[in-house]
Amino acid sequence: MAGSRNSLSPDLSGRVGAFVAARIDAADTFYVGLSGGCDSVVLLHLLSRLDLTGRLGAIHVHHGLSPNADAWADFCADYCRRLAIPLICERVAVDRNSGQGIEAAARAARYAAFAELLPAGACVLLAQHRGDQAETLLFNLLRGAGVAGAAAMRAERGAGALRILRPLLDSSRAEIEAHARQHGLAWIEDESNGDTRLSRNFLRHEVLTAINRHFPAAEATLAQAAGNFAEAADLLDELAALDWQSAADGEAARLPVLRGLSFPRLKNLLRWRLRLLGWQPPVAARLDEFARQILVAGPDRHPELRLPAGKMRLARGRLCWLVDE
Repeated sequence: MAGSRNSLSPDLSGRVGAFVAARIDAADTFYVGLSGGCDSVVLLHLLSRLDLTGRLGAIHVHHGLSPNADAWADFCADYCRRLAIPLICERVAVDRNSGQGIEAAARAARYAAFAELLPAGACVLLAQHRGDQAETLLFNLLRGAGVAGAAAMRAERGAGALRILRPLLDSSRAEIEAHARQHGLAWIEDESNGDTRLSRNFLRHEVLTAINRHFPAAEATLAQAAGNFAEAADLLDELAALDWQSAADGEAARLPVLRGLSFPRLKNLLRWRLRLLGWQPPVAARLDEFARQILVAGPDRHPELRLPAGKMRLARGRLCWLVDE
């Protein structure tokens, strides 16, 4: 826990206020993803000072992964009571055997809780900051991500019927902690944050610490690079949308148009279409092989790519996306 008191932090509060004002209308409702850590505590404090009366709430997801998880939930409940902000607290079961890793499985459980509990159209405000953005960029690159993965986290994106907003993405951890100290805010420390066996913690404490010793502006530079990749990803999405207009035959795509695309452009269209449907794109090698089959398959061949949400199948001169029943 931490705390002391001083004057308002106008830079941080002003940026968050401008961020929210630029993205909302009078009907929007807002829920801060409140873990109890410094970042989310500060974000809720900043938002509580805006004119959002009756439209601001918080949601705490109890993962049950720490022996202190009950205490964290109690802390969040007490904090929200003092701010007079309603809190939703939800216990979830994290699938430890999903093959995703514990961090990714916990994140999946958290987003599932958001989707289940929050009203359609609600804005979920998350407290990731510039350091988290730099860390995510490195993490994704080390997994072989393409342009979309290198774009890391977006300041705004859709998630089913919800909107995800990240008002602190351009702010440093130092600014956030300074605001907490100035306003006497207490927060909790997750003991797992120091466990460098976890990939993201290793990047944060070992890799980025070493990089920052030699490149003091590395965090800001990496975050800027993520923004550049995001622009490139948006351009690729615009290109895919144009290609889809040419290829679309209802919910399928015409094979002659697909075969008129370059190989990278075909893969770009396939990835875009999968994301649009809410399907998880496959690893690069599987997508490469399926794209090659599309280009060379004879009329008597019907290649298909099976995915968790369904399958892509080529038949009768059309590429179809079929949901498993």
